[in-house]
Amino acid sequence: MTQVQSSPRQVDVVVVGAGFAGMYGVHRLREAGLSVQGFEAGDSVGGTWYWNRYPGARVDSQSYIYQYWFSDELLKEWDWSERFPAQPETERYLNHVADKFSIRDAIQFNTRVEAAIWDDSAKRWTVSNDRGETLSAQFLLMSTGGLSAPNTPPFKHHEKFKGQIIHTGRWPKEGVDFAGKKVGVIGTGATGIQVIQTIAPLVGQMTVFQRTANYTIPMRNPQYDDAARAELKARSKAMEHRVHRTFAGFDYDWQSTDLMAMTPEAREAQLDEWFADGSLSFWIGSIQGVLLDEGINAVFSDFVKRKIRARIHDPKVADLLVPDDHGFGTRRVPLETKYYEAYNQPNVKLVSVKATPIVEFTERGIRTTEGEHECDIVIFATGFDAGTGALTRVDIRGKDGVSLKDAWAEGIRTTMGLQVHGYPNMFMTMAPFSPAAAFCNVPTCLQQQIDWISDCVKYLRASGLKVIEPSLEIENKWIAHHDEVSAMTLIPKTNSWYMGSNIEGKKRRLLAYPGGVNTYRAACEDLKAKHYEGFEMA
Repeated sequence: MTQVQSSPRQVDVVVVGAGFAGMYGVHRLREAGLSVQGFEAGDSVGGTWYWNRYPGARVDSQSYIYQYWFSDELLKEWDWSERFPAQPETERYLNHVADKFSIRDAIQFNTRVEAAIWDDSAKRWTVSNDRGETLSAQFLLMSTGGLSAPNTPPFKHHEKFKGQIIHTGRWPKEGVDFAGKKVGVIGTGATGIQVIQTIAPLVGQMTVFQRTANYTIPMRNPQYDDAARAELKARSKAMEHRVHRTFAGFDYDWQSTDLMAMTPEAREAQLDEWFADGSLSFWIGSIQGVLLDEGINAVFSDFVKRKIRARIHDPKVADLLVPDDHGFGTRRVPLETKYYEAYNQPNVKLVSVKATPIVEFTERGIRTTEGEHECDIVIFATGFDAGTGALTRVDIRGKDGVSLKDAWAEGIRTTMGLQVHGYPNMFMTMAPFSPAAAFCNVPTCLQQQIDWISDCVKYLRASGLKVIEPSLEIENKWIAHHDEVSAMTLIPKTNSWYMGSNIEGKKRRLLAYPGGVNTYRAACEDLKAKHYEGFEMA
């Protein structure tokens, strides 16, 4: 007998991912009257704050701007406990939002989207998942996150290791017992720093394997009382307006201070004042010259180096922890709490893998060129395939069956990080060449992008149109603008995930648009006002 296959279920939109953007995308698009099916690989909402539950995981944007703005009732009823909330609180917030607005009703959990194929004759996407299900959708919204595809370096013989290996981006829900254990941590970026400072007092022995030392800012994280929360809530609408009009989507922005015209004493006092705020404002809310001018950058770099060195007892260890190969702010700047003090503990050892590279894993631990380091647990704080990884791990095929993965292997291309020429009706958030990919308070940019996408879809439907994609001309124009602005900054001079240089074989280029959230938003609004001029619609 011939088996008859039923036709795919049809919906207006498939949304992939259930983090800040995916959740809001489901809400806004359903609000616009579309039928929406969401998919999420995890068993609940949260995105980054579902997967990254490692010890010490914490937001480094202030809680009062790391939130949704679309509901006055939500703003009034949710109480943040502190300036920079830990992972469990942020995850509770996102679950609260999902329940309050019935968002999880439209999401199928424990389901990974494996492929999305454009059918040019039907003008629809065929989306398939790891459960063997297939859907047909007019629109595809990829909200898979910019830092969600874990990078596991190909260390030799890691399968021989008899202990436990854990990537911070896939931390077990049941937690890990560190008491008395020998723990190895590979990586000292933002995640590694949070893990190291948190578990150093708990472990029997810790060996930190560092490739690149980072500049940091000491976090100032006061608890909120009712009076502080009331004051912040009273300013919420003003803050919502503010964050969309600053360089990085925070409630602070570049200042006009002429630092170089000051006396050395006055300059030091000004830097001290900025530094004492204990937030990312020292980096992206001080003066713009820190990212543009080598002389100004050198002043900031020297200041932070001295701050770091003063906290470390052993001068030889300090030499390893003070950056020597890049300027302040040209890599991601983490906030920390007593990170450097961890290296003053007798049970913590720092290994430079630049000086003594990792050779292989053994049954008992990790062997570098200087010898074997015994470990019961090895933690990979090795970051992510940023910007592109979560997208290229799905088999996305546009016109003529062209694979997005193959196309981007030749060179990453997007139009404003929202769409890609050749992939009609596919929208993205936190994708390359938008500020959201690195240079933005994430909820600011993701809400702005979802609002733009929702408005675009509503415009198409109101106009009786079915398809939209950027022309090659407008895409080339945006890429040229992105590259021009990038070249004005100091960021491309440094190797980091910003440049894709943490992934072997990935072409080196700045992934995030560095022209400012305010500039980007204005460009998006201009496109909308001009009825998406330069986009091909039918």
